[in-house]
Amino acid sequence: MQHHEAHWLFRVYAYIWDGVDWLFPPTCGGCNRAGYRWCPSCADETHPLTGPLCEICGIPLPSPGLCTACKRERPAFRALRSWSAFQGPLRNAILLMKYRFDLGLVCALTEAMLPFLNALPWPVDLVIPVPLSERRYKERGYNQAELIARSLALARGWECRPETLVRARDTLSQVGLSAKERRENVRGAFRADEAHVRGRSVLLVDDVATTGATLSACAQALLDGGATEVYALTLARALPAHIPGHPLHDFEPHSTTPIKEV
Repeated sequence: MQHHEAHWLFRVYAYIWDGVDWLFPPTCGGCNRAGYRWCPSCADETHPLTGPLCEICGIPLPSPGLCTACKRERPAFRALRSWSAFQGPLRNAILLMKYRFDLGLVCALTEAMLPFLNALPWPVDLVIPVPLSERRYKERGYNQAELIARSLALARGWECRPETLVRARDTLSQVGLSAKERRENVRGAFRADEAHVRGRSVLLVDDVATTGATLSACAQALLDGGATEVYALTLARALPAHIPGHPLHDFEPHSTTPIKEV
């Protein structure tokens, strides 16, 4: 995309990164190709998730409507959408962002996904990232969801307040848990600052959505704090693994292969 599609402050930010790239040539976050932060080949392999999707959680479906999981227990967020599937170059880039403080890559991915975000008809007053646990934050030194949230907010001229949502208690790792276990693990695990969210429409941001349990728990905390509505956005979505002979709609939509550290 072109820088002019974004808010002017983000355009300045992006041009600064262009200058940094000229002085210190980067390597692509998806394939390590020299000279790019996000190369054309990786961009071509990253396909936005488009319909038909579950109206609430955004999982691909054979026809419009609600998936089995959302019919059984509706998430707290009004809608969740993910830019692309958690696979290929985007998976590599997200893992790179999780373990290396790569702001240039965050900027490049923001530019790439901005047309997708612009097409979402959501009223947004405030952007908030999913918080890390205190232990994980100390280990890593930063929250990759916060980097993404701040970049997206800058690109759209939205307010971003990462401190508004915090973890009220520690939770187990979600890796290897069933969808039901994930929901129970994070239920009541977050707390929102009412002073910042009351009466506002919130965009909740994370890097990857798996079952959506964490996003739903965060959304519930924001609603409990007085938010009028909560929308959720992630860079990627972990989709059900395909088994030969079984179409996608034969799978439980929120059952996914465990992803280490995601």
